Amino acid sequence: MAPTAPDSTPSGPSSSPSPARRWSRTLGRFVAGLVGLVVAGVAALLLAVAMALAVAYPHLPDIASLADYRPKLPLRVYSADGVLLGEFGEERRNFVAIGQIPAVMKNAVLAAEDARFYQHGGVDYKGVARAALENLRVARSQGASTITMQVARNFYLSTEKTFTRKIYEVLLAMKIESQLSKDQILELYMNQIYLGQRTNGFAAASEVYFGKPLKDVTIAEAAMLAGLPKAPSAYNPIANPKRATLRQHYVLDRMVDNGFITPAQRDQALAQVLHYRAPNDVAVHAEYAAEMARQMVYAQYGDETYTRGLNVTLTINAADQAAAYRALRHGLIDFELRQVYRGPEAYVDLPADAAQLDTRVAEALAEHPDDEDLPAAVVLEASPRKVTAMLQSGDTITITGRGLQPAWSGLQPKAGPKVEIRRGAVVRVLRGAKGAWTLTQLPLVEGALVSLDPRSGAVRALVGGFDFDQNKFNHVTQAWRQPGSSFKPFIYSAALEKGFTPATIVNDAPLFFDAGSTGSQPWEPKNYDGKFEGPMPLQTGLAKSKNMVSIRVLQATGTEFAQQWIQRFGFDPAKHPAYLTMALGAGSVTPMQMASAYSVFANGGYLLPPVLIQRITEQTGKGKPLFDATPPALDAALHTLPARNAFVMGTMLNEVTRSGTGALAQAELKRPDLYGKTGTTNDSMDAWFTGYQPTVTTVVWIGYDTPRKLGDRETGGGLALPVWIDYMRQALRNVPVSQPAPPDGVVQSGPYWMFDEFAGSAGIQSLGLDDKIPQPASTEERRGILDLFRN
Repeated sequence: MAPTAPDSTPSGPSSSPSPARRWSRTLGRFVAGLVGLVVAGVAALLLAVAMALAVAYPHLPDIASLADYRPKLPLRVYSADGVLLGEFGEERRNFVAIGQIPAVMKNAVLAAEDARFYQHGGVDYKGVARAALENLRVARSQGASTITMQVARNFYLSTEKTFTRKIYEVLLAMKIESQLSKDQILELYMNQIYLGQRTNGFAAASEVYFGKPLKDVTIAEAAMLAGLPKAPSAYNPIANPKRATLRQHYVLDRMVDNGFITPAQRDQALAQVLHYRAPNDVAVHAEYAAEMARQMVYAQYGDETYTRGLNVTLTINAADQAAAYRALRHGLIDFELRQVYRGPEAYVDLPADAAQLDTRVAEALAEHPDDEDLPAAVVLEASPRKVTAMLQSGDTITITGRGLQPAWSGLQPKAGPKVEIRRGAVVRVLRGAKGAWTLTQLPLVEGALVSLDPRSGAVRALVGGFDFDQNKFNHVTQAWRQPGSSFKPFIYSAALEKGFTPATIVNDAPLFFDAGSTGSQPWEPKNYDGKFEGPMPLQTGLAKSKNMVSIRVLQATGTEFAQQWIQRFGFDPAKHPAYLTMALGAGSVTPMQMASAYSVFANGGYLLPPVLIQRITEQTGKGKPLFDATPPALDAALHTLPARNAFVMGTMLNEVTRSGTGALAQAELKRPDLYGKTGTTNDSMDAWFTGYQPTVTTVVWIGYDTPRKLGDRETGGGLALPVWIDYMRQALRNVPVSQPAPPDGVVQSGPYWMFDEFAGSAGIQSLGLDDKIPQPASTEERRGILDLFRN
């Protein structure tokens, strides 16, 4: 029998299944097995997670501290009228209770970070699902951390991205939600979250980025701030404005989607041009005063100073402080314009391609930041008639004519290589009131200005130098300098007790002393102008600052008596040796000491300690202040100088500002109630003006840190007095003229006031009238001298 062909086999129910059916069955079994495995795996995973949760939950940290949240709040220093002057601490933060955070800021944060915050229980499962789908749709990571989870992470966990940390984050979020209200959680978040620029919390960020309190932010500003938590560096509007703006637009769209704002409000916010506060913008320059306050507070509170959230209110008035800073700075800049040009700060290579020039200039000037009204510039072209330079802003300026004079030596053909102003030179420029530019340089000279209220000792303004960032040495309190002629009033005050009166005639004639009188070597003092004017009233001698008059008065009064007398003004006798040189201010004082000392004249004889800190409170505290300065009681313990002595000295110091070396004061300020004294030390190393009006005492000092001559023609009247006038113009605005009433024990004789027991012929009438002033030789005497030489 022939074999049967395969295709002829009969078919029927009992036959083998087709390949398609076999594949279907195999696939079914595989899927069923896979589902079984998945179910078993999920069950195992859930069991593992449950076990992990059961094991981990008891070990979660105690979150009781969140209910009593005490953030690291920096030390803040404010003026008496509430202007922020300084901030000290690792973090910039200003705690704001949830009820004080504006709704627009809360809504912007919820829209950006967790729109369902008030609906979920700490973990937003819908948000997790949405983020998972989004991550599958696009190849990028989208987070699903709720605000509560971020609070858990920020307070208790690291930032590493691990499964274990995520589990703890979820558990902590659930625990936090079980113990704190939603508003408490949101309050923690909005005060703790890091937002770049060393700021923590939205209140601090509003101040740093926009220079305004949080309550005043607009929708556009709130959206910009709300975009920061996701990536503070990437979305920093100052460093990355384009990226930050895109993030702001996203937040605004989310605010519309969630019904927090209308589309019209969004469009209005998009149209708003945001103005950012530059990192170096300061409302009022009071760095030296703020640093003094920091040191005082640290001495009391130690390291808590920077984390406890102390608010320190100073006695300083913001308007006075701004005027003081401006006056001293302008005075030092004006002085520098008269100095020898030292040369550019640096030289840089500039590209020939104009398209690359702007970038290269910006890079070069990054190492020479602008110093307020003295911006740096890179020279593009230079000749003795014109200099063209580019500023950090990219603007090009031209300097011609008188604007070239301060740097004239650097524009000469024979200028040295370190002085020459040429293409690529980095120079400083100054813009005048009419817009014209002047070449200049950063001042090397330093200065100080301090102003007190003589009635209380309260510091009204304090500027310790030209620029705190350049030189943190506080010249108001740390610079011990010779006071020069500004010390003479204290010698005259002692003399009044010995019988001198403003009418006493004292001879302005030459003097010579051996080494025993000076404590060092023979001494032949001179007047500043080198001239001798003969006999004059004591008051005139002080007004004209005659050295010979002062020395004769000290010699007659007694150096030891005068040395003890100056203690009544707060001076240390050890720093003022009992020699005749004390009459010319050869001892050592600080500007703060001089302000306190002159205040004794201003207030009728009371020596009051300077007061800088008015009040200390805690930012989160609701009770009474930690410290509150009380006005001093003007009692006998503080009354160190007889009232009549202070009054008579006031009349003499008033003459200084009327007709003497300080006459510019009354001439410029147009008021008679000004009192003061110029001071110029030997070789013009220090320039002073110290003066007062009955409500304010102000001292100005100018000199080099390493003492050297300011210049042959530089004096206290020419250098320090204009600064004093500029400041006092602000300090005395709207202050009525006030002149003290004569106290008991004085009498007026002609134009002079004096102690009543020394009136008439009872006091010292004259001094040194027998001393002769050398007279120029006559014609016959000169001929005789010539004949002697011929013979």
